[in-house]
Amino acid sequence: MRGDDQQQNHIFSYLSPEARVRKDHPLRAIRAMVDEVLSQLSRRFDGMYATVGRPSIAPEKLLRAQLLQMLYSIRSERLLMEEMDYNLLFRWFVGLNADDAVWDATVFTKNRDRLLEADVAQEFLVRVVEQARAKGLTSDEHFTVDGTLLEAWAGAKSFQPKDKQPTPPPDDPGNPTVNFRGEQRSNETHASKTDPDARLARKGEGKESKLSYCGNLLVENRNGLIVDAEVFQANGTAERDAALVMLEKLPGIQPVTVGGDKGFDTRDFVQECRNLRVTPHVAQNLGRLGGSAIDGRTTRHPGYAVSQRKRKRIEECFGWLKTIALMRKLRHRGVCQVNWLFTFACAAYNLVRMRNLALAVPAV
Repeated sequence: MRGDDQQQNHIFSYLSPEARVRKDHPLRAIRAMVDEVLSQLSRRFDGMYATVGRPSIAPEKLLRAQLLQMLYSIRSERLLMEEMDYNLLFRWFVGLNADDAVWDATVFTKNRDRLLEADVAQEFLVRVVEQARAKGLTSDEHFTVDGTLLEAWAGAKSFQPKDKQPTPPPDDPGNPTVNFRGEQRSNETHASKTDPDARLARKGEGKESKLSYCGNLLVENRNGLIVDAEVFQANGTAERDAALVMLEKLPGIQPVTVGGDKGFDTRDFVQECRNLRVTPHVAQNLGRLGGSAIDGRTTRHPGYAVSQRKRKRIEECFGWLKTIALMRKLRHRGVCQVNWLFTFACAAYNLVRMRNLALAVPAV
């Protein structure tokens, strides 16, 4: 028989969010890894908050919510709070009961700023990498470095001369008419009024210039997990400078190899790598003036060809970060905040990758 279309809402509910999430849901494995990391960071959180006063949003809940925003490509904090209000899966992952009130978007953002000012994202990534290393998922000898441009949250109209003289009010204060034709603009003479840390850069010859940052990754070659991340201001040497910074932080004293594209084939970078006991397996730039800095002593080894094949895996990381974690067009300003969010997004990528690897190779 036909059922009744009853519109009466239930006054009481006896189901918890835990009961509504299926046992094999992908977020369950990620939640377990996240909770292990957060338990290790608990003492660090104690030092960030006062012992008296009104309790704030728990930092564990803030970080879980930030992970959801990146895992599900939620474009704003306001939309994230809306999703959490009616999505029981999100409530379960963050740690909210079905009857708990969701935070205001402004309250969530201001509480998260406390974490942005601390180096929590870097520690979170380090703890995630330690989990992967304990499971035998990472390589301690073979790595790849590369960088990419991250478009800043600033428009071309904000890129104005540093010594600009006062001018009459524009025709439209919200979106003034600007003509850049014939004007020479560079990072030495101009700066963005919206995001002063952003720099005008382009991907290559013939490409348009955009206000950007340089996001850099250090990836291990066994399973393509991100070991370290750095965001620098975009300039001609940002990728090589960031690579040396990340290589210098590698633990241990055993020699390692690092793969890279032709942009790393410079004598200064190759020499600095060798000073760090790192063998540079970078692609040869034979068309460069003066020839390649890599000779047959390096290219004749079979490991060089393996590094060149493995180094392409880093593009998968950049692809995920830009499309899923929404790092293609940044929504925060300042190199410190961009670096924090970029690093945290790298930890989110590792969590997804580790969960997939666990499914591919079942535990014995």
